[in-house]
Order: sequence, then structure tokens, then C-alpha cells
Amino acid sequence: MTHPRGSASKTAALSAALSGAVDLSALKARAEAPQKQPPAPPRPADGAAPAAGGAVIDVTEATFQTEVVERSLQQLVVVDLWAEWCGPCKQLSPVLGRLAAESGGAWVLAKVDVDANPRIAQLFGAQSIPTVIAIGGGQPVDAFSGALPEPEIRKWLGSLLDALRDRLPGIKAAEQNGGGVEVPEDPRFTEAEEAFERGDFAAAQAAYERILDVEPANEEAKTALAQVKFTARAEAAGPDAIAKADADPADLDAQLAAADLEVAGQQPEAGFARLIAVVRRTAGDDRNKVREHLVALFELFDSADERVMKARRDLASALY
Repeated sequence: MTHPRGSASKTAALSAALSGAVDLSALKARAEAPQKQPPAPPRPADGAAPAAGGAVIDVTEATFQTEVVERSLQQLVVVDLWAEWCGPCKQLSPVLGRLAAESGGAWVLAKVDVDANPRIAQLFGAQSIPTVIAIGGGQPVDAFSGALPEPEIRKWLGSLLDALRDRLPGIKAAEQNGGGVEVPEDPRFTEAEEAFERGDFAAAQAAYERILDVEPANEEAKTALAQVKFTARAEAAGPDAIAKADADPADLDAQLAAADLEVAGQQPEAGFARLIAVVRRTAGDDRNKVREHLVALFELFDSADERVMKARRDLASALY
């Protein structure tokens, strides 16, 4: 589930899972085996930023050791796990590629087609795609999953480059040549985020709605607005919402409130199952109300989340 300006909880969980648990040398034997691969691009001298044309590279199991692990000793390497059939990947990958080119060699984007290179996805324990892993000094340092908005990606990259500047000579070299990642601040989002952080959900909602009045297609504002509305509902539900719903299965509003509380309490499967059960036993306007509420809950998660995918299938079965 996300929160305004990104998915920090998802990022933290994935980063924690990777920390100290991924041995990037696992593919070394495969990389050293004879393969029919194109020659690797020339390696930059220590501390030198690579040419702009090398900002994005396609990586395979055979080239992973050289192009990711060894390269990450000099510069930040951002691994993009993608697939041709993945819709969010087609939104995220071009943004990452453009930002890599803008960085002037501070970091490089390593694209991995998980269908052609499943061992790499298995190495990182990726549960969904797109998944993006930052590699520095030969080890994973951070990660996120899902197609984050560009401002959030810029912020993420900026934090990484700041943290790794003294460890990776390529970052300093690129910055001296005018590269790097700037993080633009949008005062409209700042206003909304500050309202959200102080618990003024009405003000936060109004701020995001003003953005959407001017920019109806702003995905960042749409995502944040959905999260604000959900958080406000979940806090209003009260700690006894689940008990009330269990005591009176016919109370539609109680079921909706209980599902919100379950999702907020990191039990999305329970919340989804609750509302799907209500869909099965209702009809007409009541059924439509529950369906719309459930779909809104789905939108709080990565569309490739296995829990959401299963719940969507179960909802379709309940409806038809």
C-alpha cells in the first residue's frame, strides 16, 4: 500500500528483505561460463564518469557480475527488473532511462528482462515487477517496487547519491562535470503533505483536488488523494469497527469500515475477503457500493501485487 509521494512502506520492506541477504556473486559462475554475448562496453577509468551513451545498459545473467556488481564499485547501479507484458514497467523504465542520462554518469540504469533472465529476479526475491534495486559497492542498498511518480524517484535517487558520494568515485566525478539529480519541490504538494502529516485530512484532500482541477492526469496527485481519503476513513472507523461488523453482517457501512481498518492494519487479504463476501450476498445498489469501495482499496496497492490480483479474480467470480 502506498502513501502520498511514493511507497515508503513497500520500499522499506523490500530493502529490509534485501539487506544482508543477497549474495550478488551467486551469478558469477554463470557469468564466467562461455556465452554468445556482445562485447561489454569499455570500462571507465577509476573515478571517471562514463559516456552519456552508457547511461542505460541491458544486463543478462552472463553479464551481471561485470555490468552490475563490478560497475557498482565505481558508480551507483540501478537495476530495473521488467518484462514486455508488464504495463507499469512501460511507464517506469523510460523515466528511469531519462534520469540516468541526465545524471551524467553518477549512476547507470541496468535493465533486466526477467523472462529471459529469471535467475536475477530470483536472486533478489522479487515478488512483483517492476522492482528497482539500487546497488552500491557491490551490495544492494535500497529498493522499491511499483511505478513511482517521477518526483518521488528523483527524491529517492538524490538521497542515494548523497549517501554514497564518499564511497563511489563516479558520483563525485559526475557532479564535478555538472551531472547529478536535482529534486524539484512543488509547493502545491508540500502544502498537501504538511496537512496530511498534521492529520488535517480535509485540508490535504482539498490541496490534492486543487492540483487535479488544473492537472486532471496528474497520477501522483491521484494516488495521494486516494490515500488521504482512505486514511481519513480508516481513522474514523474506530478500533471496534471489526467487532461491530462481525456482530451484524447485514450492516453494509459497518462492513466497509471494518474492511478499511483491516487494510490499514496490514491485513488486506481479510479486508478484501470481507467485501467480496458482501458482494456475493447483495444485489443492486448495495452490491455496486461495495464493489466500488473494494476497487478503491485495490488502487492503494501495486496492480501487480499478488493479493490484489487474487482478490480481483475472486471479485469477478462473485459478480458473474
